Amino acid sequence: MKKGGIISLIAILLGLLAGALLILLTGNDPVEGFTYLFKGGLQDAERIGNTLATATPLILTGLSVAFAFRTGLFNIGASGQMLFGGFCASAIGLTVDLPTIILVPLMVVIAFIAGGLWAFIPGLLKAKFNVHEVVSTIMMNWIAYWTIYYLVPKYFKGNTETESKILPDSATLKMHWLADLFGGSYINFGLFIAAIMVIVIAFIINRTVLGYELKAVGFNRSAAEYAGISVNRNVILSMMISGGLAGLAGVVQYAGNAQLIQIGVLPTEGFDGIAVALLGMNTPIGVFFSAIFFGLLYSGKGFMSAMTSIPPEIADVIIAIIIYFAATSILIKKVIDRVGKARKYKKEAVDSKDGEKVK
Repeated sequence: MKKGGIISLIAILLGLLAGALLILLTGNDPVEGFTYLFKGGLQDAERIGNTLATATPLILTGLSVAFAFRTGLFNIGASGQMLFGGFCASAIGLTVDLPTIILVPLMVVIAFIAGGLWAFIPGLLKAKFNVHEVVSTIMMNWIAYWTIYYLVPKYFKGNTETESKILPDSATLKMHWLADLFGGSYINFGLFIAAIMVIVIAFIINRTVLGYELKAVGFNRSAAEYAGISVNRNVILSMMISGGLAGLAGVVQYAGNAQLIQIGVLPTEGFDGIAVALLGMNTPIGVFFSAIFFGLLYSGKGFMSAMTSIPPEIADVIIAIIIYFAATSILIKKVIDRVGKARKYKKEAVDSKDGEKVK
C-alpha cells in the first residue's frame, strides 16, 4: 500500500478511536454505536444504494477540490459552482422539451459548462491580478446563493416559497431498473458519471501534457514559467475544470438525488468536498473511496441515533476529527518515515552482525 493510503487509514482509525471515546463519555457503548452506524449504511441493498447516492456528489466535489490543489489552488467555491451548475441544468430540464436520451446528456453538459464559467472569474482574477482564490471563490459562493435565491422564485417557483418546480422524470438522472436493483433506493445515473470522471481526471493528471503542466505549476510556478509553461493559462484552465466538476455535482444532486432545488440553502457537499479531497490525498482513486466512506457515515448516523441514545452529531464530530488528522498528514508522514528508518537501521545492524559471525 502506498504511503498516502496508509496515512488516510491512520486518520480514519484515529477518528474512530476519538469517536469511541466521545460515545463512552455520553454513557453509551461504542461497539453498539459503530455497529448501528455502519448498519445504517450497509444493512441491506436499499441502504447500500442510498450510501452510494449520498457519496456521488461528494466524489465530484472532492475531485473538483483535488484537481485545483494539483495546480496549487484552493477552490473553496465548489458549493457555488455546484449550485449554479445544478440550477442551469434544472432550468434546461424545466424549459426544453426533448427526448430523455437527448435532454439528460444536454443537462449534464450544461451543468459542467455553467460550473466552469462560474469558476472562470476567480481563475482570471488569480491569473491576472493575483487575487487570492479563497477570497474570490467564497464571494462567488454568495453571489451564486443570492442569484439562485432571486431566479428560482421569479421563474421556476414550485409549490412552496422555498422550492423550485419539480423536474419531470424525463429530465432526471433516475433509472428505475437501478433503483429497483438496490431495493428502491435513490441511487441514479449520477454514480456512473462520477465513476467516469474519476477515470478521466486520473488520465488527465497522469497521462497527458496538460496534467504534467498543471502539476508543474502546482509544484513551482516560477520554475514552470521558466520552462515555458503558460502559468496564467493553466491557472484559469484548472479553475474552470474544477468548477465544471462541481457543476456536475449540481446536476447529480438536483436532478438525481432530488428533483428540485431548495432555495436559501448553499449545498454543503461543496465544503465536504474539501474534506474528501484531504482524506483522499488529492488523488482521483483516493477521492472515490474517501467519498464512499463519508457517504457511509452520513447515511448511517440517522440510523445510529434512532436505534441508540447516541446523538447524530457524534458522527459529524468523528468526520471532523478524521479531517483534522488527514490535514495533519505531514506529521503522520514524519512518524511513518521515522519508524521506517528505525527498522532499516535495525535490519542493517542485524545484517552487519550476521556478516561478522560468518567471517
